[in-house]
This record gives sequence, structure tokens and C-alpha cells, in this order.
Amino acid sequence: MTSPTASPGGASRFEDAPTAERSEVAEVLDVGTAHRLAGLLDVGPEVLADGELPPLWHWVHLLERPASAQIGPDGHPLTGVPAPPGEGMKRMFAGGRVSLHAPLWLGRTATRRTWVTGSRTKEGRSGALRFVGVRTEISQDGRLAVVEENDIVYRQAGTRIPVEAGTLDAAPPDLGERATVRLRADEATLFRFSALTYNAHRIHYDLGWCAVEGYDGLVIHGPLQALLMGEHVRRHGGGLLGRRFDYRLVSPAVGTQVITAVADHGQAGGQLALVDVHGRTTATASHSPVPPLPPDGA
Repeated sequence: MTSPTASPGGASRFEDAPTAERSEVAEVLDVGTAHRLAGLLDVGPEVLADGELPPLWHWVHLLERPASAQIGPDGHPLTGVPAPPGEGMKRMFAGGRVSLHAPLWLGRTATRRTWVTGSRTKEGRSGALRFVGVRTEISQDGRLAVVEENDIVYRQAGTRIPVEAGTLDAAPPDLGERATVRLRADEATLFRFSALTYNAHRIHYDLGWCAVEGYDGLVIHGPLQALLMGEHVRRHGGGLLGRRFDYRLVSPAVGTQVITAVADHGQAGGQLALVDVHGRTTATASHSPVPPLPPDGA
């Protein structure tokens, strides 16, 4: 399925994308890395006992590893896919769709192919916005296991983000009897997740830089919020294998605090929500049966 942000002229196949707009990584899915993510999420080692990587946990595997000399002043790599924001711009993940066709197994080699499917530009209230579609396919043992589409937004830097920051002193909202998955997103958690995902963007660990980009506190990673909603499905909703997980980041989650994933929060746009300590929804998600692969993708 083509990303909504893809332009008509975008590359529909990895082979058709320009070299600068595609990347490929093949490596063994490391058991230790999966255990480190389990520790961050306060999940016991039994979740990995059968060797299967839980859905969405591939986000800490098959990463690009740029040299320190290739890291810009904001912590973004100077090259890569998706492209760095460039001078005077910010880069944000707006959301994505992950189709989980087959499990990934630890201790075996997997291959990730990522490429730009297209882009478009429009004028927003704070200036020009550029939307870029990025597609990722992960294969293992000759089988396509995961298809992912990400929506990336580039916007002008320098504008303040009017979001009330959370604090660790504030109690998470009372959500009644509904099942929740909570995470204490303090400085250590954000630092550890940045390390696990090899993400050096300074808004996640450098308060001084947060002010430069217009935030009043550290910013909680979008993928961490999506991962927590995915964990809710894994623990309380029957799992995501054979499902398509659609998530949208609707507002920045700013400030160290306890964040909560909850189902049926009464918000438009998803069956799940990620809620900050003020009860404000920062992300939504839904899941549905995975679309069938085309004959050449089996």
C-alpha cells in the first residue's frame, strides 16, 4: 500500500529509488538488544523465551550507525533516510502503519530495506511544511515479515510549541477500570531509549537544546509512545501478529512524566490512546487484519 505522503513520482520499489534515498541493513537479530528493551519496559525475560521478537520491537534492531563525524549539531545524522532536516528546519514523525505478516526470530539474520516513496510541500500556519513518505520492508529466511510506512514532516524551526509540560510529581490520570500500560518516562528512560534506537536527537536528553527547538521540557520519543500502545495490544488485546498497526502522533509529549497507554479512551482516530499526566492524548492507534501481500511479495 502506498503511503499517503507519497507523490505520484515516488519510488514504489527499493530498486527504483535513488541511492541517496534508500538504505539496506542485514544483520543477526541480537538477543541481548531485545533483553535490553525488555528491561526498559519492565518486562520479564520470559517474553523472549521462545526466541520470537515481540511485534514492534524490531525498532531497536537493524539500525543505521553513522560515525560521530556525521552527526549534526541537533543530533540528527547529516545524511541518511529519512533525510536530515537541514538548516532552519525541524523533522518530526507524524505517524505510520506497520503490517506484521510473519514473526521475526532472534538469533537469525534479517534484512531491512528502507526507501523514500515520495514527498509533497504545502503552506501551513507556521510556514512551509514538507511531507515525506518512507517505506521499510524487513525479510527473514526468504520471507517478507514486516512492511512499514512512516510519515515524516519537516517544518520551520524557531517557533515555540505551546504544550504544557508534564512532571514526575503529577499523578497519571484516573482511567477507571480499563486496562492500562504505564511507563515512567524519566530522564533515564529517555536516555536509554535514545541509546537503544541509536537516536542522538538532543530534544530527548538536552534541556538546553529543547528550548532552542521551542519545547519547555524533554520530548518523549514518538516511537516509544507507539511502542507502549503496541504493548497494550500484546498484553491485553490478543497481540499484533497478522495485524496492521496504524498510529498517529497528535501532539508532542513534553516533560518527564508517567505516560499511559489505554484502550477505548473516547478519542477520535483510534482504538488506543497514549495519555500524558494532564489527561491529554498525545498519540492514537488502531489495528486491523493485515492486508494481503501481492503475489511478488510472498
